[in-house]
Amino acid sequence: MNSRQITKTYQDPLDLIWTSTAQKLGMKLQRSGEVFAAWDGKDTLTIGRSEDLDPDDSLAQMIFHEICHAIVQGPESLQKENWGLENIDGRDDIREMACIRLQAGLAQPYGLKDFFAVTTEWRSYQDELPENPLTGEQDPALNIAQEAYARATQGPWADTIDAALKATQAIVAAVKPFSNQESLYDTYD
Repeated sequence: MNSRQITKTYQDPLDLIWTSTAQKLGMKLQRSGEVFAAWDGKDTLTIGRSEDLDPDDSLAQMIFHEICHAIVQGPESLQKENWGLENIDGRDDIREMACIRLQAGLAQPYGLKDFFAVTTEWRSYQDELPENPLTGEQDPALNIAQEAYARATQGPWADTIDAALKATQAIVAAVKPFSNQESLYDTYD
């Protein structure tokens, strides 16, 4: 029996968009069952394997969230492990909330605010955000998120993030007519 050489493999389109985006932003991506998400303070973003993530997580959403952390924390955070954040004792909860606001604010114009919603215990915070996540009643995370939004939309990463969000929007729109009632894609207009 002759064995054939496999020259192509399937990649999830959203994973491809967001792994490429991370690479364009100077982040090497690796997967590991030892972390949910971690930045090494140099050049490597580690995301948990699919089987280690929550059922409503996706690699694309996780990468986008970590990019938002980097933007919220500012350019100097690229030199710090986990963007300089500590998630064990609550000291950086305001920064997490700012990241969630930024993520929702960046995704909103593309109709992806709910599609890219955060998971875990932070989902309730996102669900309570106003229609425009960068406005509303004063919350200590609001000013931080607004400053990060300016960096995200006017800084050196702006075009790369915009391209990834546009490509994601196109894929979500293309899949919607083919999805069933149980699908994530049906819940986003």
